[in-house]
Amino acid sequence: MTISDVAGTPASDVAATTPRRAERRERGPRTRTPRLRRYAMTAPTFFTVSYAINPWMDTSTPVDTDLAVRQWETLLSTYRALGHTVELVEPVAGLPDMVYAANGGLIVDGKAVVARFAYPQRAGEAAAHAEWMSGNGFEPRHTRHTNEGQGDLLVVGSRILAGYGFRTDHRAHAEVEQITGLPVTSLELVDPRFYHLDTALAVLDDTTIAYYPPAFSDEARARLQKLFPDAIEVSTADAYVLGLNVVSDGKHVLMPANATTFAAQIANAGFEPIGIDLSELFKGGGSVKCCTLEVYS
Repeated sequence: MTISDVAGTPASDVAATTPRRAERRERGPRTRTPRLRRYAMTAPTFFTVSYAINPWMDTSTPVDTDLAVRQWETLLSTYRALGHTVELVEPVAGLPDMVYAANGGLIVDGKAVVARFAYPQRAGEAAAHAEWMSGNGFEPRHTRHTNEGQGDLLVVGSRILAGYGFRTDHRAHAEVEQITGLPVTSLELVDPRFYHLDTALAVLDDTTIAYYPPAFSDEARARLQKLFPDAIEVSTADAYVLGLNVVSDGKHVLMPANATTFAAQIANAGFEPIGIDLSELFKGGGSVKCCTLEVYS
């Protein structure tokens, strides 16, 4: 199946002020409406950094697992306080990265794609997520090529934005498109610090994204500019604290607490930022979105 691509002119690192943006400033920020969501999460019971498979991981840096659990519980309780449904996937000993539940697969419109991990250290997570999917009424489907779930497969409205370059194999995009029936737009990542799409791009609602332009190839940036001309472009300082690794219900945006400039940007756009401290889980290269698998209905 052919993957949907959109041509366009390469975007500049610095956003130009377009008439549409100027008009929006005159009108003021939009009123945003939250929608109740369904999430799956895995407690960091066995979280540690015992190997390094991304630039954020340092095996010489101590990890406080008890603190990681408390920070994760704050994220969990915040979702539930907002009225969202959170289901728990049982953690498995020996799989310290299983807390990053977003990487376990993609579930959209009742169709489930199970992750096929790039590194053997995480391979066992796929079976645990497939079991959870089966137990919750989904038929898990597998790709022949590597895919790391919602780490690289982000749903925006009726489209999937799909990252490749470090973890997910570009060839898996066509498989995902065939399984889900949704058009897939491929985006090449070029900076290893942003090894998953969800570290470089945030979905804020069905038509709004934010992203860090230097994380993408020129072609990918052109596609994003064409699809989302009003996208929020995030600074290096906020990107380097994984500020884009967020979860939004269409109004409330749960995000890393220290991405303060980005928080101001999304507040100006009418969203409500909610800072979450996941400093221990940052040591493994993840934050809010990495810990959250959304079940898209």
